[in-house]
Amino acid sequence: MARKTTTPCCPPESPATRAAVLLAAPDDPVADAQLAAFAKAIAHPTRVRILRLLAHREARMCSHIVDELPLAQSTVSEHLRILRAAGLVRANESGPRVGYCIVPAVLTQFKHLLDDL
Repeated sequence: MARKTTTPCCPPESPATRAAVLLAAPDDPVADAQLAAFAKAIAHPTRVRILRLLAHREARMCSHIVDELPLAQSTVSEHLRILRAAGLVRANESGPRVGYCIVPAVLTQFKHLLDDL
């Protein structure tokens, strides 16, 4: 049976979501904790690869990511869980198919924290 090529899209980021991403001052311990959490989330090459895959498409289902990686579905799901917990990835959980996408505002925050090092 052929798999559908369409993927569920994540809803666009709301202004409230973008506003919720607060940048801490570079010398603030909160900024250190945020940077450490982001760094921990991308500390595995597979999670970096997943972010790269998601950057090239608006949204992807876990099964599509599994098709592109030599890993079991449960392993990919665990990596996605870690990325979601850090806020780097969000999911559209409407219906039986879950689409994953990057959260641009959080990646921008991560970039600012890195720039402040």
